[in-house]
Amino acid sequence: MHRIALSLAIALVIGVSSCDTIPPAVSAIQPFEKERYLGQWYEIARFDFSFEKNLNNTTANYSLNGDGSIKVVNKGYDTLANKWTEAEGRAVFTGSDSVASLKVSFFGPFYGGYNVIALDTAYTYAMVCGGNKDYLWILSRATTIPEEIKSDYVNRAKNLGFATENLLWIQHNQ
Repeated sequence: MHRIALSLAIALVIGVSSCDTIPPAVSAIQPFEKERYLGQWYEIARFDFSFEKNLNNTTANYSLNGDGSIKVVNKGYDTLANKWTEAEGRAVFTGSDSVASLKVSFFGPFYGGYNVIALDTAYTYAMVCGGNKDYLWILSRATTIPEEIKSDYVNRAKNLGFATENLLWIQHNQ
């Protein structure tokens, strides 16, 4: 019985670890300079999902770990619980670090896609998707984003097949 459980666990880890980390027909930014991407980002919009349910004032902070992976610290204010919440994870590139295609884990061996699919030359605004079209974020180095950037990113996402009408626009008021 233990062998069956162990075999299933190994199969699950291999299946999750080897799954595609970017949706079909979507491309990650290249060339990508990870050092320029590091630091604080404010979440401007996202598709809502369970791990960020009821969160506003959400941020992501990226820094280098000693092993070359990227430390990810996500923070947000839970509007129902009236308290700040934080999660720490680790991201690694799926190939060359000059291509903005990574996988990130907050839960041990389970990784999900993290793909920068739009990025301005100053590394001020970014659009990120997960391994499928159920996950999308628009990020900024500031708590707001110019209307022309917002429109451009929403149009790009829509043209790639993302359901942009489901974007949740995040408040930064705390």
